[in-house]
Amino acid sequence: MSEQATSYTCPNCGGSMHYDAALGKLKCDYCDSVFSVEEVKKAFAEKNQKGEEQGAKRAQSAEKEDWGGNVRTFHCPNCGAELVTDETTVSMTCPYCGNPAVLAGKFADVRKPDYVIPFRIQKEQAVEKLKQYYRNKKLLPGSFARDNQVKKIQGVYVPYWLFSGSVYADVAFEGTNSETHREGDFEVTRTRHYDVRRAGTVAFSRIPADGSTRMADDLMDSVEPYDYGKLCPFAYEYLPGYAADKYDVEAKDCEARADMRAANTAVEAMRSTVTGYGAVAERGRRTTVHREKTEYAMMPVWMLHTKWNGKDFCFAMNGETGKMTGNLPVSPGRTAAWFAGIMAVWAVLLLLVLSLIDGEVTTGNLLIALLCGGVAATVTIGAMVRQMKPVQTATRAAGYVREGGVRLEVSQDRYTHTTETRIRVESPDREGPHGGGPGGPGGPGGHRR
Repeated sequence: MSEQATSYTCPNCGGSMHYDAALGKLKCDYCDSVFSVEEVKKAFAEKNQKGEEQGAKRAQSAEKEDWGGNVRTFHCPNCGAELVTDETTVSMTCPYCGNPAVLAGKFADVRKPDYVIPFRIQKEQAVEKLKQYYRNKKLLPGSFARDNQVKKIQGVYVPYWLFSGSVYADVAFEGTNSETHREGDFEVTRTRHYDVRRAGTVAFSRIPADGSTRMADDLMDSVEPYDYGKLCPFAYEYLPGYAADKYDVEAKDCEARADMRAANTAVEAMRSTVTGYGAVAERGRRTTVHREKTEYAMMPVWMLHTKWNGKDFCFAMNGETGKMTGNLPVSPGRTAAWFAGIMAVWAVLLLLVLSLIDGEVTTGNLLIALLCGGVAATVTIGAMVRQMKPVQTATRAAGYVREGGVRLEVSQDRYTHTTETRIRVESPDREGPHGGGPGGPGGPGGHRR
């Protein structure tokens, strides 16, 4: 038995329709008629209901297709072709006639989405955004932007779990304040140490975690955030013209990702209340997660696949905000050239400063200038490389803290002890071989207590 598919056909001419991101409505591919989601929802409510009922019967009978247990078949409502999909596909386009089809029955045996954020960015805009993404990337190989071509672009509704709740964080820190002064031949540093404790609750709303094994978690994390003000109650009518998957990762299997992000942010919120110290170090933490609600939403993502030098590159763009992300190749030649240039500029500037101070260019000054120039170049190149590799797993959830959601409950600061460091300072007027005297070469060095 094949799945029941719904084809959203135009009430005026019978042509296929798709959801138009620019209009926020469904548009006929032939006569350009436009209909609101609510209008189409009412017109196709019966077909979608039949699809869900058929899907429920399939789930009850656990019927397996000849193709195997992990795939399903359906007939295109437009041309009649028998098409094969996997178990998670909810919306697709017929490769024979180009007709969008929605398989409502795929949600019969699993939780139906609570919300959807409709696409706002169109395909042409996504391609242009990718071109803009290449710009001002100094380490990008010159031929990449020129020869790299988009091989495939697909708008996909990705299943996300949205977790709301709170975290109680109890964190211990050590705070220190230091002061340094001169006592005779010694430079003395006294450091006061404090035990610091902060504890409180931080409330979060809708921390996202994608529920699809098809999508790389770090790539999906990197297209955040979504504008939750654009969440709409889920309706099939937003899907035509885009691919859509139901989740194949259960909410309970995504909880750890959301919990980790929330806990880290709660600890940082406690740390931000520790003030008045020259240095603060975390000594221990205890966090407890309280989950309140889990919601299921479909989020719009443009997936763009390109090929360059025989390698595949995948980019993702938030279909609502337009944020683009994806790792880019780094040119070794350009990296070396930039490193040498940055190092040379810093070294020359520093050498000029040192020569003005000493009145001459010495070998020591040259070595110092080259060393500092190398450090500056390393730091700068590191930042430039990170710009080329922005895809990373999210470890924080600061953007999902509820307004007024940070509540400090414990604030304790307790002085514990003072440490002292004494370092002998060489005096230029002291007598002795080489002007070192008792504190010079061979004499007793600085000491600490």
